[in-house]
Amino acid sequence: MTTSNLHLTPNPVHNPSNSDDEIPNKEETPKMSIRRIIVVGLGNPGSYQGTYHSIGHMVLESFQKQQGGGQQPAFTSERLGKKAARSSLGDKYALVQSPTLMNVSGPWVAKAYKEYLANEGLAPQEVGLVVVHDDLEEELGVVKVRQWSRSHRGHNGVKSVLGSLPPHLNVNWARISVGIGRPVSRDQSAVSDFVLSKVPAHAKSVIEQKASRGLLDALVQLEKKWEREGSSGPE
Repeated sequence: MTTSNLHLTPNPVHNPSNSDDEIPNKEETPKMSIRRIIVVGLGNPGSYQGTYHSIGHMVLESFQKQQGGGQQPAFTSERLGKKAARSSLGDKYALVQSPTLMNVSGPWVAKAYKEYLANEGLAPQEVGLVVVHDDLEEELGVVKVRQWSRSHRGHNGVKSVLGSLPPHLNVNWARISVGIGRPVSRDQSAVSDFVLSKVPAHAKSVIEQKASRGLLDALVQLEKKWEREGSSGPE
């Protein structure tokens, strides 16, 4: 699905003829309190689950366990973006694992975001959107907050998301990268083999202990910034 199917405004200039279901531009939205944060973990389905490239999925699961069922319910299959997606829909955080192939995840993320707003009766400025993805340039488990508009740096999943939800439409959007390290060889085939390899037990332990705590800290940081400035996250 293309961006036009979502009725997103193509430029930041206000258009009086906009339909009610469009996502308003940042300039058009009054400041409001953040009521929910949608956290989408990018990853691959099927046999590619549990790989380094799917660390976005893994971190959300660790985060949910850390928060406990009282604050963050267990993952179940929910219909979102017209697809079944593993989700943990809490009062504050809606954790969702992308159900599509990584490289074409953008259209689904955009559709799921718009659908969530409609289902919950919330305005864009009341909802934060965070995309969690793997990062070759950071050590395992290191969590970084990134501006939505920051370069995708060759990450095709992020590239797809940015293509479907362009930065100029940003209300309260940000990215969180989770380090997976990098193989010694810079050869493209070696890198590809690495990101699609299964995460071993010792690395999973690092993710569960380090990255899940880092994710909570990052989300709190983002919410405070959005509340204070109505802007996206820091570099």
